[in-house]
Amino acid sequence: MKALMKTTKSATPATVDKKWVLIDAEGLVVGRAASIVANILRGKHKPSYTPHIDCGDNVIIINAGKVKFTGKKLTDKIYYKHTGYAGGIKETTPAKVLAGRFPERVLEKAIERMIPRGPLGRQQMRNLRVFAGAEHPHEAQNPEVLDLGERNRKNKVGA
Repeated sequence: MKALMKTTKSATPATVDKKWVLIDAEGLVVGRAASIVANILRGKHKPSYTPHIDCGDNVIIINAGKVKFTGKKLTDKIYYKHTGYAGGIKETTPAKVLAGRFPERVLEKAIERMIPRGPLGRQQMRNLRVFAGAEHPHEAQNPEVLDLGERNRKNKVGA
């Protein structure tokens, strides 16, 4: 008798079930929150994960300006960027970015650096919405609230 072969089902763009997830980032540790959100955006938390298909969920992050760093990273960590001109390297610290005009960029960039570069990574990053305050315009999507502080006590500073 021949043994029946089982085939693995690959997800296709038509079969992907995308949900909306709401995360309150107040008091969360940046790196821990970013790695969890990156996995949700990629879809690695789903059993139907397929590496070459965007099967991740849409993520809304509120209170991104109130994220925390552990240790002395707030002042000692340095972010570099280059203008493209000779000698055009610029540096800043997370404290300056959080106190500046767009504090949500700290979390946004941390997540972006955990997503693979390329067309699929850019598509997955378009499923991320980050807001510095508590208000967001996506109530109509009925997002499912995900409390990362409850998952692990290390995810939240001062918990």
